[in-house]
Amino acid sequence: MSEIKTLEMPKWGLSMEEGLLARWAIQEGDSFTKGQEICEIETSKIVNVLEAPFAGTLRRIIAQQGDTLQVGAVLALVADTSVSDAELDEYVAGLATVKSVTPATEATGPDVVAQAVGNLPDVASTPSNKPVPPIGQTEVPASLQGITDVTLVNATPHALRLSARLGVDLKKVRGSGRDDRISVADLERAIVAAGGRIAPPQIPVRRSKIPRSHADDSQVSATPLARRLANKLGINLHDCRSSGSRGRVSRDDVLAAAALLDGQPQTGPAQESVPATFENIPLSGMRRAIASRLQMSKQHSPHFRLTADLDLERLLALRKEINSEVPGVKISVNDLLVKACGLALVAVPDVNVQFDEVTQSIHRFANADISVAVALPDGLITPIVRSANRRTVSDISNEIHSLVTKARAGTLKPEEFQGGTFSLSNLGMLGVRQFDAIINPPQSAILAIGTCEARAVVRDGQIVARHQLTVSLSCDHRVIDGAPGAAFLRELKRLVETPTLLFIQEASYAR
Repeated sequence: MSEIKTLEMPKWGLSMEEGLLARWAIQEGDSFTKGQEICEIETSKIVNVLEAPFAGTLRRIIAQQGDTLQVGAVLALVADTSVSDAELDEYVAGLATVKSVTPATEATGPDVVAQAVGNLPDVASTPSNKPVPPIGQTEVPASLQGITDVTLVNATPHALRLSARLGVDLKKVRGSGRDDRISVADLERAIVAAGGRIAPPQIPVRRSKIPRSHADDSQVSATPLARRLANKLGINLHDCRSSGSRGRVSRDDVLAAAALLDGQPQTGPAQESVPATFENIPLSGMRRAIASRLQMSKQHSPHFRLTADLDLERLLALRKEINSEVPGVKISVNDLLVKACGLALVAVPDVNVQFDEVTQSIHRFANADISVAVALPDGLITPIVRSANRRTVSDISNEIHSLVTKARAGTLKPEEFQGGTFSLSNLGMLGVRQFDAIINPPQSAILAIGTCEARAVVRDGQIVARHQLTVSLSCDHRVIDGAPGAAFLRELKRLVETPTLLFIQEASYAR
């Protein structure tokens, strides 16, 4: 057989596990050169272009636009025109089945075995001396059975739920993800390799509709409210139980009948079909990643929150002077707060930490890499200002502007949004006075910033109007206690209310 090459789903960044094929830039039969744009791929964080690693002719497209595939999955076949279609068909048949990961697969819950994505051995050909379980059941070998302490393993939420349902000890499973993280695919692969069996996909079975009555229900005893509601929903009163007073059909009886009949109103002369009032929007890859990550953070990280009010009078005056006197410089309050947080983190290093759940250890950092939350149409992304404690305010301002531009264009590089020692989320521009933010693991703290507004405060015994800002610090109580969190806010307040300190190197003032 002549040489056939494959184009595969690339791996951009350590945390990338899958990608969505957004658009093909070339079609079957097109020739391309090395470095030419082949297709656009969307990950949970960015949209990037796959460039051809070699020259050739695209002969067979395997993945279609809109498909979400695991890293390494085959996207297309490349071969000379001398290769026949039969040879391509034979090559495709020899490939391991690659299944798309869809939101529906992840939403099936713990009662349905999530389907593995990747190259799994053929279960039917796996030797085993054990009786073959009935079709539709998963068999877990005794060698993998056991109870897992979830605090000691690094696994995805779906893998944790599936292992609990099947009784698999995850400490006996090797993970293929970042930091050896165990996925559903790793779990199923281990079961098959140990001689077990994976249940085939379960296809939801829809119940047949209960026959509706079409008899005259004008003589059925019902409350006036129930009769009006039944007419509105298209429910025949003969289909309702009669649990109301004096044996009448009540409002609840009508609602129960509507639910039992699949909530499908009967269309009749008295009622026209009512169109759906909602739009079903599948979760994007980014939205699913956010949901999984933050759900895990809330489940595993015991959050506690500290709140402080900052006086911005002097900081606002300094910002106005800088922007009016220094040509080409446009500093925002957020830029100054990023700088202040960087210096405060160095002054209180017990807050500038990450928690490694696998090794149960704390990583304390010498410099403050601050993640700044940026809102996108599909969710949030947190580009990082590296070593914010050592950079000038104007440098921070330019860096944030560049990162935000890349984030909204979908061109951030993995190293520009992965990592970080602390996060900052600002909703002040939307008029939010105060809110609580969820920690972005493996970080251990995040600062939520509200709007700056004039408030009545007491100064020297007098009520005066001052520009105030409320901030809330969310901390992971596993690694940060109340005292370090309070010390960080105290240092932040000192820096903000004495803004000239922001222009002094941290070594000159840190206590």
